[in-house]
Amino acid sequence: MSDHALPAGRLPIKLDTTSNGEFEPVPLNAAALYARERAVVALHDNQRRLATSRRAYLTSLVGAAATLSAFNEAFAASGQRGGSYVLPKAAPFELAAAQTVLASDDFIFDVQLHHVNPKGAWRQRAGPNAFRSMPNSNCGKADHVECFSSGALLKDVFFDSDTAMGVLSHVPGGVQTNPLDFEAAGATRAAANALDGTQRLLLHGRCMPTLPGEIDGMDAQAAQFPVAAFKTYTQFGPADGAAGFYLDDDRFGTPFIERARKLGVKNIAVHKGLAFGARGYEYSTARDIGPAAKRHPDMTFLIYHAGFDTAVKEGPYDANAKAGIDVLVRSMQEAGNPRNVYAELGSTWRFVMRDPDQAAHLVGKLLKTFGEDRVLWGTDSIWYGSPQDQILAFRAFQISNEFHQRFGYPALTPELKRKVFGLNAARVYGLKPEELRTKLAKDRVQKSKLQYLNDPRPTFATYGPRTRREWLAFKSIAGDAP
Repeated sequence: MSDHALPAGRLPIKLDTTSNGEFEPVPLNAAALYARERAVVALHDNQRRLATSRRAYLTSLVGAAATLSAFNEAFAASGQRGGSYVLPKAAPFELAAAQTVLASDDFIFDVQLHHVNPKGAWRQRAGPNAFRSMPNSNCGKADHVECFSSGALLKDVFFDSDTAMGVLSHVPGGVQTNPLDFEAAGATRAAANALDGTQRLLLHGRCMPTLPGEIDGMDAQAAQFPVAAFKTYTQFGPADGAAGFYLDDDRFGTPFIERARKLGVKNIAVHKGLAFGARGYEYSTARDIGPAAKRHPDMTFLIYHAGFDTAVKEGPYDANAKAGIDVLVRSMQEAGNPRNVYAELGSTWRFVMRDPDQAAHLVGKLLKTFGEDRVLWGTDSIWYGSPQDQILAFRAFQISNEFHQRFGYPALTPELKRKVFGLNAARVYGLKPEELRTKLAKDRVQKSKLQYLNDPRPTFATYGPRTRREWLAFKSIAGDAP
């Protein structure tokens, strides 16, 4: 499909069933389907009213504003009033009005990015049709896996969004089955970082402690590239071994944390929530976070997805919850709310964009528990395409006064959002945003972006599986996954 033609019905703010591959796609409910229908109609009508081309309208901030405004009307009509996308009435027609909410110079630091290595060892096992069923596999490349490569990531993240920096992370899998091996991740980091010393990408090391040799393998990673954090999946285990582990157990969790400490890596990134399936499900919950953080006060724990479970609809805090955000909240409370824990929003925010009331409860509970200084921005891109729609939706999102009063959720001020978007993560990773801004403004990535913006070609496409069939095909790539 040509980058010059946008398919009918494609929206600048995406509401769909796309998964990051770690959970089965969830169908849209009636309210979200109606919101999408209303947005398609609004975009068509507004574009004709302004007598502009469809592409020009959709790729502008007024097109994004029109989409969010239509979502808002549809969700309000369905009775959802706890959260909303707040924009001036003129925003779908006047650029200046749209810019008051959607344009900003926030330092956006995305701590969860992914791509696939088309030439990795994993392809020998996965076969020639790996990723063939995925969205965007028909992007026009001779090798369809190139559609999910570092080049796609760099365009979607740094050209088609306001993201300034990111962290390249990993998906679950062993050395021979991981679609992004550590060496390829390091090569992407080198390609994105400017020659004048600017860093666009940081790098996670990977460790699946339930697999033989993985903890010892951390040494080689730390010796090869600067490792900003070690990433793990507690619900990961081989079919013939342990189904998972907890961070506070002495067999896998504690040795993993202590090896990271020995290597001088103080940040532990851990996937919590977004269960792969029934096997090891208990290890996907966040009951171990508080105890592990309390036991290791010199380490910093970054809770990816914040324990969100797509099977749990987030509402007011429930102390008896068995899964979801509330398990993380309870674990923190019981441990005395240790200050060395941060909640991350990758896939989580993207999922609840379709349900503003759930979004208000989820964001509100995290901010109430962790405070505005310990919530991190992540998008799980490349699986959702460009993260710009997630950025714009978060800029416009507000929690209602009713929810403020009833549940004690804080107001989403511009200052708070700036912290979530990047200032909090900058502090975790030891960066100085104001110094970086000067370098980023003139590095080769920015120069290339300015040329690209003379004729931008966002696709508004997603990459991850959208159906159960696509999801099962995706899961089959990593044979030692649960």
